[in-house]
Amino acid sequence: MRISPEMITIDCADPQALAAWWAEALGVEETQDYDTFVVLAATPLVLGFQRVPEPRTVKNRVHIDFSSPDRPADVDRLAKLGATVVGEQTMQGMVWTVLKDPEGNEFCLAEAGSH
Repeated sequence: MRISPEMITIDCADPQALAAWWAEALGVEETQDYDTFVVLAATPLVLGFQRVPEPRTVKNRVHIDFSSPDRPADVDRLAKLGATVVGEQTMQGMVWTVLKDPEGNEFCLAEAGSH
């Protein structure tokens, strides 16, 4: 028997606001709002946003990697939505941009097909 990933949950102060930001960033709609927990079905990835009392204070131990056929354009679009660009990274022919969402959660955006 194997286990299967179902959802990635992001701790945050305001699940509705952060879910709305990610919905705009990913071009999806909120699917379920349980007050302290909001779920987005961003096929094939499901994201959960869970209210927690403490602020984020250190680097994420887990982050999400996304890809785009036009990384520079999507980095600009995400920055205009409120993401913070942390920097660009390269490794053995791969290139990606590290960003933070409005609550400071880090994620990466790579050129499609570069992973």
